Amino acid sequence: MPTMTVPLTNVFAAAHAETLASRYRRIRATTRALCTTLRAEDTVVQSMPETSPTKWHLAHTTWFFEQFVLSRNPRYTSLHADWLFLFNSYYQSIGPMHARTQRGLLTRPTFDEILEYRQRIDEQMQTLLQTSEADVELRQLVLLGLNHEQQHQELLLTDIKHAFSLNPLEPAFRVALAPRDGAAQPSRWIHGDERIVEIGHAGDEFAFDNEGPRHRSLLQSHAIADRPITNTEFADFIRAGGYRTPTLWMAEGWATVQAQSWQRPLYWSDDLQSSFTLGGRIALNPHAPVCHVSFFEADAFARWAGARLPTEAEWETAAAAQHAPVGNFLDSGYLQPQPCADAPDHADAPRQMFGDVWEWTSSPYVNYPSYRPMSGALGEYNGKFMCGQWVLRGGSCVTPADHIRATYRNFFYPADRWQFMGFRLGRDA
Repeated sequence: MPTMTVPLTNVFAAAHAETLASRYRRIRATTRALCTTLRAEDTVVQSMPETSPTKWHLAHTTWFFEQFVLSRNPRYTSLHADWLFLFNSYYQSIGPMHARTQRGLLTRPTFDEILEYRQRIDEQMQTLLQTSEADVELRQLVLLGLNHEQQHQELLLTDIKHAFSLNPLEPAFRVALAPRDGAAQPSRWIHGDERIVEIGHAGDEFAFDNEGPRHRSLLQSHAIADRPITNTEFADFIRAGGYRTPTLWMAEGWATVQAQSWQRPLYWSDDLQSSFTLGGRIALNPHAPVCHVSFFEADAFARWAGARLPTEAEWETAAAAQHAPVGNFLDSGYLQPQPCADAPDHADAPRQMFGDVWEWTSSPYVNYPSYRPMSGALGEYNGKFMCGQWVLRGGSCVTPADHIRATYRNFFYPADRWQFMGFRLGRDA
């Protein structure tokens, strides 16, 4: 794979030129290609309740197209009717589902049977797409399915990383590329005035329903850091007793620290010198963004630093100033955050807003004003999760490059940290 950051202007231009059928083939092929270094035994493992086995990701993304696209035809007959129960994720309106916590018990169907299932559904989808290109509803459903698949490409990687990290042999998913050269420059504050801004998605390009509608938001006078917090900076927090100082933590966060015996980010070694990665255990890059930290850890660091986390409106406003998202994504091949070596375009330009790490914000994941979920079963996709979670922005080093945009709202529970999660600071003016 190339060892360069990917400008999304080029990626989006290429994606826009694709037919829907060719885009379908490309994205589905990418998912399959991510599994080329895995063995069948690897694909069965579920390392904790929040993760899923690789072969479940492969089957569920295929189930999505069968359930929501092919089944629109009343004459369609399911290839494996009993699999619909196994690979439904959380769509209660469709029917019952196998327990999420027990996905790792599904030794059958086999990995090869799931690959055959993918192939047969793909063949039917290609026939449909080649004969129904003008069907607007079909196009919307397929685009949703493809973006859903790209979400699972990222989950597939984060989940197998967690599984491999628990193996004493610490196997590598893929040989690690040499890290990008460069040292993180001193962080600068980018100031923002009090004003009313518009955030959220608008237009005809694809976006998830939770990204809209576009609406006005009041920004107070504030500042946002021009880059994320690095490994070195977070190590300073650890050495200063950050994990031993209860006054830095929210009550639930401190309870989690105590219950889980947290002393460092997930995957870091005891001596703070190395980290487990998709390329195996490697030396910790001091200049790369810290990752695999929870909202609680990000918030505690911000308090220790005399700052706070940005709101999602502050983050999106800063990110929208860029002409196009540019960053270290899945397509770059690193599969690990890299140092911020690029000089800013101008003094007030943020850096590393996209790629490398999803950035925690201080905003709870709730609906925007006048939000309406999609109709039917697909209304369960995002809306019903708008409770108790926090918003992350910007994508990560395992996010597909043509999947991200400034309005994208990711969301996780505040104690989660197996995703590539980092943060930058904000503060009041």
